[in-house]
Amino acid sequence: MRFETSPHLRMSQQTKLAPRMIQAMEILQLPAQELRERIEQELEENPALELAELDDDQREQDSESDDDIAKSGTDDSSPVGSSDAATRDERGERDARDERERPLEIAEDGASFEKAREFERSYGEDDDRDNRDDGPRTRRTADEGAGDRKIEAMANTPDRAETLVDSLVRQWRLAEVPEHMALVGRHLIAYADDDGLLGADLATIAEQSHDASGGPFTIEQLESALPVAQAFLEPPGILARDRRECLLIQIGARLAGVLDAPDPADVPAWRDADLLLREHYDDLLGNRVPHIVETGKITAERIAHAKAALRRLTLSPGSDLSAQRERHIFPDVIVEYDPEKDEYTPLLADGAVPSLRIAEQYRQMVKDRRADKATRQYLSERLRNANWLIDAVEQRQATLLRVVTAVISRQREWFDFGPEHLRPLPMGEVADQLGVHVATVSRAVSGKWLSTPRGLIELRRFFSGGVETRDGDSMSFEAIRTLVKEIVEAEDRSKPLSDQAIAENLIERGVKIARRTVVKYRDQLGIPAAKLRKVHV
Repeated sequence: MRFETSPHLRMSQQTKLAPRMIQAMEILQLPAQELRERIEQELEENPALELAELDDDQREQDSESDDDIAKSGTDDSSPVGSSDAATRDERGERDARDERERPLEIAEDGASFEKAREFERSYGEDDDRDNRDDGPRTRRTADEGAGDRKIEAMANTPDRAETLVDSLVRQWRLAEVPEHMALVGRHLIAYADDDGLLGADLATIAEQSHDASGGPFTIEQLESALPVAQAFLEPPGILARDRRECLLIQIGARLAGVLDAPDPADVPAWRDADLLLREHYDDLLGNRVPHIVETGKITAERIAHAKAALRRLTLSPGSDLSAQRERHIFPDVIVEYDPEKDEYTPLLADGAVPSLRIAEQYRQMVKDRRADKATRQYLSERLRNANWLIDAVEQRQATLLRVVTAVISRQREWFDFGPEHLRPLPMGEVADQLGVHVATVSRAVSGKWLSTPRGLIELRRFFSGGVETRDGDSMSFEAIRTLVKEIVEAEDRSKPLSDQAIAENLIERGVKIARRTVVKYRDQLGIPAAKLRKVHV
């Protein structure tokens, strides 16, 4: 067997996305908050990019200038207006000259790649053009500026969130227990899951305790330390071996007044709840109340009060200790209703995405032929990237508005009458209407939220399939789920509707779906089966 190599030519066509197009697609897919973070990162890395926002002093100057221009426009012969206009012209020429001279000064001093970076860091800081002297200006060094930015970034960085295990360990250190039991309890805490329950059985924990501090531990040692840890750690229910034990620990804490003194009127209900969990747990889960009444010395009314008390407990006591950061929703588009025109108008949310522009001083530096080649090449690349980003953001905003406008025209009934009137809307139809690819519409709606007169809603919810109704109209799957929820909420809980009955009720409303589809929608809505919804009186 012999291998040979030989050169040869081959012609082929390949489709590759340009970096500018890839960036545009990424920007289009980003929600408002993530886009703001991306822009902040670009502002830090690209000196040629800056926010197109005026500071308060400049805004006041512009306001005064606008007033002066308005006054002078009403009376051209006014000498005051002419003087103000001349003053503004002189100040504008002086500022323009300063903008041109400052880069030239750096270039004439042997401007290099590093000096361009230094100019980026130091330009504009502690600089007051209207009140400066003719002497040399004092600027902060590059190291000081970098240090200030690092300190500011560290100050604005959120502290590391404390985990559930860290919080429990911090509590357990305060327990006055023997040293060996403290080590056993520390090992048990390491097995706490996100809900605060014990994530493994004691046999497994004992087998895996060989490398633990003070280990290995026996099952007897674990069984001895576990009740002590459960009684000491807060909130009650932590380190329970299952849901049943978690509820029993919480009931015991309430009856003992660990949390607060129980209401005397609630004590019988808590005792009945304890009895149900210990002796009728399986029947309680299956809502077999008549069987509990027949086999136990408890009435249906007492069972109802006990179940109401159980609903006040939690199955995940650790959720109060785990530092889960809330996800804030920032709407990208605000939809406003104009009653005079009877139309809905989409507007980009103010402040959701900052406005950007090219720094004029860097634009002038690129045009300066006296600057060295390395500096000009570096700034040219930064300017090109800045232009690409500005174009991508503007294209994102325009595409998003076009998509929302198309959604409003197709889902007008939802805005007028509510979720049950949501119509099927495939993304392909909107793409054909706008003359773009369906992937563009998908990226435009990804993670975006609308602020509407009916509240905040995710833009993707407007895009769904549906079925045809008896009247020849169409209804989206989201609207059908809303109808299923309304039917269940309106039912008689003493005689809850079966899945087949719900399907027949939908047929009466003109929507024909199978029973298994009702089961799927009910599970998606978190609605239990009919036998679990039944209320025994």
